[in-house]
Amino acid sequence: MTTAPVTLVNVLKVEPGKQAQLIALLKRNIDTVIRTLEGWRTSRLIAASDGTSVVIYSEWETPAAVEAMRADPRMRAYFPQIVELASLESVVGEVVLSDIR
Repeated sequence: MTTAPVTLVNVLKVEPGKQAQLIALLKRNIDTVIRTLEGWRTSRLIAASDGTSVVIYSEWETPAAVEAMRADPRMRAYFPQIVELASLESVVGEVVLSDIR
């Protein structure tokens, strides 16, 4: 039985002028840590055109995979670097509507 993925959305409010630096850090984290973790399916980075925020949209196989990612020592090493550049709000849930043309 295939289960629906768990969606993790992180909204990062970035310090003025530091959006590009934050995106580079997030890309490096995805390439070196996130891609290696069990249960990861996909990630997208969305940059606000006004430079004030970045949204991370990712899908995971289970809520446990999200928790394991957050507890991974390599991931935890990135948190202080991210917080230096931006504040973070996180939402974990399931997609309840997906309408694609």
